[in-house]
Amino acid sequence: MQLHELEEIRHLAYDNSRIYKERSKAYHDKRIIPRSFAPNDQVLLFNSRLRLFPGKLKSRWSGPFTIKEIRPHGAIVLLNTKGEEFVVNGQRVKPYLADTRVEKGELVTFSDPPHA
Repeated sequence: MQLHELEEIRHLAYDNSRIYKERSKAYHDKRIIPRSFAPNDQVLLFNSRLRLFPGKLKSRWSGPFTIKEIRPHGAIVLLNTKGEEFVVNGQRVKPYLADTRVEKGELVTFSDPPHA
């Protein structure tokens, strides 16, 4: 009888862990913001190999770079200021919005980012 009780407890623990994993994955996936890029967009590139900081508060984002081409499976071809091109993973870039111009009198609304 005790063996059956132990097996039932093990089963309940397995079910609880499965439910927890499903909920945490849904929670994470709900907060992912989809990124869409087009050629001639300006982007910043994340430099993950920067290990030592010779100066204070050196940013890991470099750029801006211009998108030349978007390849399948998330690869992006970037152009630097010298006109050289290189291929990076699309997950390492984010939009560069510093040169965005707002015309005088234009209404700008601030809202939460879109949900996936």
